[in-house]
Amino acid sequence: MQIGSIFAVYFVVWWLTFVAVLPIGNRSHHELGVEVVAGGDPGSPLRPRLIFKLLLATLLAAVFTALLLWGVSNETLHHYWNR
Repeated sequence: MQIGSIFAVYFVVWWLTFVAVLPIGNRSHHELGVEVVAGGDPGSPLRPRLIFKLLLATLLAAVFTALLLWGVSNETLHHYWNR
C-alpha cells in the first residue's frame, strides 16, 4: 500500500475514533449542579478534557490502522477470504 493511502486510512480511522472517544467521562453542568452562565447550555460538559481525548484517539487510531493494514497484507487471511 502506498504512503498516501496509509495516511488517508489513518485520517478516516482517527476521525472515527475521535468521535467515539468524545463522550467518554463527560459530566454536564446539570449533572454536577453547577450554575450555568447566561446563554450557556446546561448539557455542555464542565471539563471536556480535549487534549486527553486527542491523544487517546491518536493512539487508538494508530493501533486500529496497524491492525487493518496487517489484515489487508496477511496472506493467510487472503486465502481465507478468497475461498
